[in-house]
This record gives sequence, C-alpha cells and structure tokens, in this order.
Amino acid sequence: MSESSTPRRPLARHGQQTTPSFVGQLLKIVGIFAAVVLVSGFAVAGYVVYGLTSTVQANAVELEGQKSVPPDIGAYEGGFNLLLTGVDTCEAKYAHLLGDRCEGRENEGTLNDVNLLVHVSAEPRRVTAVSFPRDMMVPIPSCTDEKGRVSSAMSKQPLNSAWAYGGLSCVAKTLSELTGEDIQFAASVTFGGVIEITNAIGGVDVCLANPIKDKYTGLDMTAGNHTVVGLEALQFLRTRHGVGDGSDLGRIGNQQQYMSSLARKMMSSETLGNIPVMLKLADTAVHNLKTSTTLADPMKLVQIGLALKDVPLNDIVFVQYPTGTDPDNANKVVPDYDDAEEMWAAISANKQLEITHQNTKNDGVVVEDAPEATAPPATADPSATPTPEQVAQLPSSVKGNSAAQQTCSNGNVRR
Repeated sequence: MSESSTPRRPLARHGQQTTPSFVGQLLKIVGIFAAVVLVSGFAVAGYVVYGLTSTVQANAVELEGQKSVPPDIGAYEGGFNLLLTGVDTCEAKYAHLLGDRCEGRENEGTLNDVNLLVHVSAEPRRVTAVSFPRDMMVPIPSCTDEKGRVSSAMSKQPLNSAWAYGGLSCVAKTLSELTGEDIQFAASVTFGGVIEITNAIGGVDVCLANPIKDKYTGLDMTAGNHTVVGLEALQFLRTRHGVGDGSDLGRIGNQQQYMSSLARKMMSSETLGNIPVMLKLADTAVHNLKTSTTLADPMKLVQIGLALKDVPLNDIVFVQYPTGTDPDNANKVVPDYDDAEEMWAAISANKQLEITHQNTKNDGVVVEDAPEATAPPATADPSATPTPEQVAQLPSSVKGNSAAQQTCSNGNVRR
C-alpha cells in the first residue's frame, strides 16, 4: 500500500513582536492547547510552566526516527505538527468510576483510542486538528518498544493497536507514514488524566439536539444545554452508542463539538482572565500528561503559544480523516487516500478550509436547530477576509466544523 505524500511547504516568516509578559505567554499556550487536545474521548490542556519542567521531562519519550527539531518555531517549513493521543489505561484510582470498562483488563494491552494530529500552518497562522478513526485499518510500521523489542511491520491493522507495539512513538510513526507529515511533537493522556483536567477547568458547555442514554458509558442526558465536568465529561466524549449511528465516526463528530466549545471557553476572558484557574489547570495537566522529549521544554511551549495567540476561531478547524468501508470487513473502515491527499494539499497550501459535508441522521452532531452561540469575536483583522482563491472546499467525505461554528449532539437512546 503506497503512502500519501504532500509537497514541502515554504519557510515560515515572522514579523517583529513585542515581548509578552510571562503570565500572558502561559495563558495563550493553555488557550490553544486546550482547544485542540482530544485524548481518550476528551480534551485536555497540554502545557507546562517552568517550575514543573522536571516532572514533564521525567515522563518524556523519544519519537523513533524523529528528525532534528530546530530551536525556533519559525525555522519549521510550512508550520509544524503536534500529535495528541488518548489511551484507555485503567488506573486503579479511577477504575471504580468506569465500571465494566475496566473489569478484567489486568492482562489486556493499552489501546490508543483517540488520535488527533494538529497542524499549525505558517503565517497567516491556521490550526487544523485531524481526527483519525480508531478502527481504521492502516499499515503499522516496525516499531521499538520501551524494552527495546522490535516489532515487524504489518500491512493492515486497526490504528488503535499501534500503541501496543511501541507506545506514543509508534503511534506517531504510524500516522507520519500514513499522512506523509513529519510529526515534531506528541503527547498522550489516560482516562484518569482527563477526569482530573476537566475538573480543573471547571467544565465545558455542550448542546444536545436530542437526549442521550447510553448504558455502555452510563451517560444519561436530556436535550438542551449542559455543562459537563469530570466523569460526566469523560462519559460524554467516550459515548459512541449514544450519538448518531452508534459508530466511532459519529463519536468523533460529538468530540469535535466538545472541542469547539472548549476552544471558545478557553479563548474567552472567563478563562484566560482567571489566573488561579489557569495555574491550577497547568499543574493538573503536567501531572497527567506524557510527552515527547521535543515537547518537554517550556521555551518551546511558549513559542508554540505565541505562534497561535492570534488565530481566529474560524481558522481553528476540526476535521475527520476521510475513510471508506473496508472491503474485507464491513464493520471497519480504510483510508480514502484520494480525498485525504486533496485535504492535505489544501492544508499544505495554507488555505482557509471550507467543510462541504452535509450532516445526516447518522452523524454525531447536527447544525440545524442549534441555539445561538455566544462565541467570542474572531481576533483577525476583518479586512483580511480571504479571497475565493485562498479558500479550499474540502471533499464531502471530510466531516468537521470550525471552533466558530455551533453544533449540537445528535443524541439517541440505546438501552
């Protein structure tokens, strides 16, 4: 199976910027990372402060085959990529909250159930978060695990099996070879980490067009607006049977609604203006994340935060990697390489992305009948509206939405 490829991008250029305050730097980092980090079915903030550097570095892992990372973000050609993955580790401290999900799993391996590749473009800065279905059948390359054992390359395996062959590094290597994208940074989080981090942020507002009752996750919510926090946030983002057609594809749409709402909250004065909340979130995130060695550097994180600080909400876009039905198994999906190539070409060209997919009853979210959003205004200069030549219409197989768009969960009742 051949790998998709993308053209190399032009060198990123930066103008002079005034030096921000240390607190201002931290707030911007948290705002952007919390908007795009989706792991194990929930979003988290992925950043560190100077005093917690040793904690992060102690848990950091090398990315196998990682190219040399320039000391300055501006040296990346065409921007950079950050992998965020969620693993289904059932830690003893939280197992009692997850019921059947964690019973009898002592001898089972860990799965990378949520995989999000975040691309940050060159200027004008845009953020595209690409979600990959966990059951998508993909080639898994040869990987080396933490004990030095080397696995054989496999031509077709579920994406969520990659962690078993080499942890975070193998997930990064698998997605890099699938997409043709270099992955400079990576981070992962567990179920327990999500519970702690969503508690620290004080909850996220979500909208349900229809009720959700899902016995598999224990989620039971009425239609309307809700604020989810802690365990309920985890249940909301893990629910698959409770939205759309009950598939993992529908769940991704539901997760993207959560991320969009989280982005709006994080970029608002309600959160960015509350320094105690931000510092609590920083401390909680640091103690619940595993990162690549390239990300375990406070100055690098400050640079990333500064690069993203003025990205408007309509240029923070969440998309789902395009797929087709697996001819060998109707319950699985395989990459749609042609549509994926078109999507990556638009991302590489740094065009504003336009979603053309029209949601149906099978999707995890709906746009119609959504209540009016109270999203903060975009920060971009209104005069900088892109021309038609600067906008790319994505194939209809690419589902998604921007952080500026209001969607509601397409809930159902599964008994």
